[in-house]
Amino acid sequence: MDIVWIDFTNPAFLNPLLLTLKVAGLATLNSLVIGVAAAYVLARWNFFGRDFVDAVCTLPIVMPPTVLGYYLLVFIGRRGVVGHWLQDTFGITLMFTWQGATIAATVVAFPLVFKSARAALEGVGEQYENAARTLGLGEFALFLRVSLPLALRGVLSGGMLAFARAMGEFGATLMVAGNLPGKTQTLSLAVYSAVQAGNDGLANTLVLIISLVCVAILMTTSKLLKPQF
Repeated sequence: MDIVWIDFTNPAFLNPLLLTLKVAGLATLNSLVIGVAAAYVLARWNFFGRDFVDAVCTLPIVMPPTVLGYYLLVFIGRRGVVGHWLQDTFGITLMFTWQGATIAATVVAFPLVFKSARAALEGVGEQYENAARTLGLGEFALFLRVSLPLALRGVLSGGMLAFARAMGEFGATLMVAGNLPGKTQTLSLAVYSAVQAGNDGLANTLVLIISLVCVAILMTTSKLLKPQF
């Protein structure tokens, strides 16, 4: 397997790397906020249609990336429900932008945070929360001061998996943001471009870098999930 040495200051490598970190970081932050909130609601309240909501939140894990990309086009495309409104009202276009790539990465990363956070929150003993309620804590304060700290390891592991997933996002990002060097080209898209151009050495090097980062994240996640005695 051919490996080439990369000049890390070269914009051809540096731009996709920085963009990938920005997109993955923002997507992870979005997923943590929305995913933990959704997980808490589904873990603590029993309501009609809860199983359906759970299935919808989990759907991006099993749905083909191109289908996710199509749904995103329907919503945030120039003729989409939200995209058309943003264009007409604020002059904002999400297509072929890094913001669009962030939305795509958020959608595919969200279920990993949601499932991990829900499992962690359901594992929090109700006796702790009930004790906090007797001390006068409201539901929001109870979540911040009791439930979330006790479930933090599970939430963090989900966030790390979401970051790794967002780093490797390809299909939905390609449909929504395109593959524009210096603008929307992430590392995974740079690998695709290198393969298309026949530059196997560069492709192998980029794949190796992404793989090492993902392995490091998975090893750290595994340690977080180990029981503490």
